[in-house]
Amino acid sequence: MTRQDSIAAASGPQPWDILVIGGGASGLGAAVESATRGYRTLLLESHDYAKGTSSRSTKLVHGGVRYLAQGNVSLVREALHERGLLKKNAPHLVRDQGFLIAAYKWWSAPFYGIGLKMYDLLAGKLNLKASRYIDRAQALKNIPTLKKSGLGGGILYFDGQFDDSRLAITLLRTLEDHGGVAVNHAPVTGLILEGGRVVGASWRDEETGRTHQARAEAVINATGVFVDDLRRMEDPQVRPMLSPSQGVHVVVDRRFLPGESALMVPRTDDGRVLFAVPWHDHVVIGTTDTPVPDVSWEPRALPEEVDFILGTAAQYLDPAPTRADVRSVYAGLRPLVRAAEGTDTKALSRDHVIRISEGGLITLTGGKWTTYRRMGADTINRAAELAGLPARMSLTEGLKLHGATAEHLLEPWKVYGTDAERIQALPGATTRLHPDLPYMEAEVRWAVQNEQARTVEDVLARRTRAILLNARASADAAPRVAAIMAGELGQDRAWQTAQVKAYRELAAGYMLPGGVLAAEATGRETMATRPA
Repeated sequence: MTRQDSIAAASGPQPWDILVIGGGASGLGAAVESATRGYRTLLLESHDYAKGTSSRSTKLVHGGVRYLAQGNVSLVREALHERGLLKKNAPHLVRDQGFLIAAYKWWSAPFYGIGLKMYDLLAGKLNLKASRYIDRAQALKNIPTLKKSGLGGGILYFDGQFDDSRLAITLLRTLEDHGGVAVNHAPVTGLILEGGRVVGASWRDEETGRTHQARAEAVINATGVFVDDLRRMEDPQVRPMLSPSQGVHVVVDRRFLPGESALMVPRTDDGRVLFAVPWHDHVVIGTTDTPVPDVSWEPRALPEEVDFILGTAAQYLDPAPTRADVRSVYAGLRPLVRAAEGTDTKALSRDHVIRISEGGLITLTGGKWTTYRRMGADTINRAAELAGLPARMSLTEGLKLHGATAEHLLEPWKVYGTDAERIQALPGATTRLHPDLPYMEAEVRWAVQNEQARTVEDVLARRTRAILLNARASADAAPRVAAIMAGELGQDRAWQTAQVKAYRELAAGYMLPGGVLAAEATGRETMATRPA
């Protein structure tokens, strides 16, 4: 389905059964749940799919070891169940990953070993692999860069690892496979109210400036950290739901974690956990938990957050990365439900919450990627009941997502699953976008033709993960991406120039220190900016 087809369908006169506003994990999960039940489903996304928090995770499909330590057994059990389902339903996107808790104190191994055995038990028949104690030699084999002094072994346990924005695009394709319609770069400008009831939304096509209306039996607000903005469209005086928190990650070269396992630090100086996770032949290290007063589409890491992550990593790794080794730094905002004044955001529940307003607006927020399917199922149950839609059974527990395959594919093709062969047949399938990036020119063409990519940012930040793997290299690749996209979209050189300028300004915010800025379309380098 082309963008024009989607817009024509979205702006048609016939009302939808379900209108979902928001194209992140919660919105896409709800939309897929709705469409697979046979409801007429429309999803509207103001920017791009997974533009916000849903592309900025720690890349884990997990039960949440620290939630178990907090005593939230039901949340952990549910997440472990969903972890197992997601691995079955999207084997091209989810893989087993070993995590090592290194023991530098005599009590560490037995203490964490007992807790992780409970973690295994809660997963039941969907457990990945059993956790186990390993000795010092095995620990160093799994992570050769672990600090050796005082190391007595550790506990090895298993969780899932995935690519978040690629899962979002896979859900988009799955939605379309089942008759749903989705439009990105289509911000909602207002809610339609009749007799005090929310019966639809007005929205704008950002590319043409034209406004449209979409009427629906049920309207779902799944806009993540922006849910309060949409709620205020119905009631300007509504009390805010969220206390957002910022999580920061840094990305470094694989040489800092060259073995088979990820590193899990169970208790940092601020009481959180910290992960160092192999990902696309790089290492993602994070995360922080910093309360923020306001939300934005491009949150920025604070210098002290980066220092905290690198300082914690230096307690365990030798050599340890420094600021000069950071290829990219990114920040995401967690939509934590507001609690009593003074509550620490680390203590707030990560479970999802569904609220229905007096006018019938259904707001879904909280949760995490691992439980996206359960969040969607719970929300559509409520929506169908509220709207009086015919009751239909959920099918998503056993639903294979678009492209699902157990076939062995190498990167970058693995994330495409059964679509990989079609992409490899496109021009540029063997031509890299940049020597320091794993992505091919054919992937840009595919993203435009089949995945609704409309901007250079869409391609380099979310269809590929170039901005996270190497922000500077992605900025260098921007002119070539713009040229390929212009050919696919029928755009001129002025469009290419504007796209490259906008992308390089964005990419500069992912670089440490500062970054090489190239605002001009020629790609001429300027002096590196002062360290952040």
